[in-house]
Amino acid sequence: LTAKGQDMDKILGLELGADDYMVKPFNPFELIARIKALLRRRDQRPDEGNSYAYGELQLDIAAYKLLKNGCEVELTPTEFSLLKMLMENPGKILKRNEVLNAVWGEDYFGDTKTLDVHIRRLREKIENNPSEPEYIKTVWGLGYRWQPEPGRRDFHEGD
Repeated sequence: LTAKGQDMDKILGLELGADDYMVKPFNPFELIARIKALLRRRDQRPDEGNSYAYGELQLDIAAYKLLKNGCEVELTPTEFSLLKMLMENPGKILKRNEVLNAVWGEDYFGDTKTLDVHIRRLREKIENNPSEPEYIKTVWGLGYRWQPEPGRRDFHEGD
C-alpha cells in the first residue's frame, strides 16, 4: 500500500517481490478482497504425489519445490502457482484473464501487467536464455503456453 502511483513505481514494486500493489487513496473493500485472495492462495493445499518433469525441470507439487538440473530453484508462492498451472496444461494456450483468475483470484482488481512481470521473473529463473524462452511461450494477443518439448519450433498460422 503506497502513495506512489506511477507505472514505473508499480512495476518496480512487483519486480522487487510484491505479490500485489495498491495506491492510496484506496477502497477498504478492495483491500479486504485482495487480502482474502492472497489468503485463499496461501491456504490452497498442493495435490499430493503429483510432479511434472520437462527437460531439466522437475516440479514437485507435494514438496512444493522446483528442481532445475537437480538444484532447487526458489519460487514465490505466486510463481509456483503460475508454473504449476502452465505445466498442468502443456501445449494449451492459457489466456491472460484465465491465468489471472486462477492464480490471483477472481476478485483481483490489479493491473494485468502483473502477470507479465511474474512471467518475466519466472523465465529468468527457469530458462537458460530468458530472451528466447524454450518453456514459457508468449502467444501474442492471447496469453501464454507451456512448451511441452523444449526446442520444438512453434508453428503459427500462415507458416
